Amino acid sequence: MSLLADAGLALGPVGGVSLDRAVAVPWRVRVLDTVSSYLPVLLMAVLALGTWWLVKNTPLFEAGTAPPPPRHEPDYTMSQFRVQRFAADGTLRVQIEGDVMRHYPDTDTLEIDNPHIRALAPDGRVTVATAQRALSNADGSEVQLSGAAQVVRQASEKGAAVEFRSDFLHYFVNLEQVRSHLPVVMTQGRSELRADAFTYDNLARVVDFKGRVRAVFATPAAKSK
Repeated sequence: MSLLADAGLALGPVGGVSLDRAVAVPWRVRVLDTVSSYLPVLLMAVLALGTWWLVKNTPLFEAGTAPPPPRHEPDYTMSQFRVQRFAADGTLRVQIEGDVMRHYPDTDTLEIDNPHIRALAPDGRVTVATAQRALSNADGSEVQLSGAAQVVRQASEKGAAVEFRSDFLHYFVNLEQVRSHLPVVMTQGRSELRADAFTYDNLARVVDFKGRVRAVFATPAAKSK
């Protein structure tokens, strides 16, 4: 036998040399070859995942953060107070007194315990309003009275005093109006009217009673000759 046969080699059909059997490749080598072929794809996936994590967890820097809305809590309180409002010509228009006043900045309103309000109309006629509690806007031109509410428009040379009593009265100082959605009692002189609700407009000289209305009108006293 020749040396080539002893070495396990044989001449091919064209004189080349080929292996009789495929050389066995170790499994570790095959695994490394497979991993290396997919390594670019794995790296791209890792980079994409890292970018997504950074975007999700990176804090956003805003130009300005809106302040939280104010809570309904008083920012100042006054006891045994007196507040006065004047017209442009210096005339006293409204004077508000009470035991305690609390100012709420979120609504810019005043909450008053045992209020006593005195308003002067342009014609000089005085209106006095009292109650157990009051809720007023900042300038005192609109007041909601609750709990034994009373508004009295004092008498003048042209007419007798007018008084309104109810558990709730909505008093518009500048408009000279009084309203209520609750039962009300109106008295003028010796006459009395009761209604389920009403609207009083002094400037228009109109009183609008709603619901059931009961009235007692006093007979004018005869003038002596």
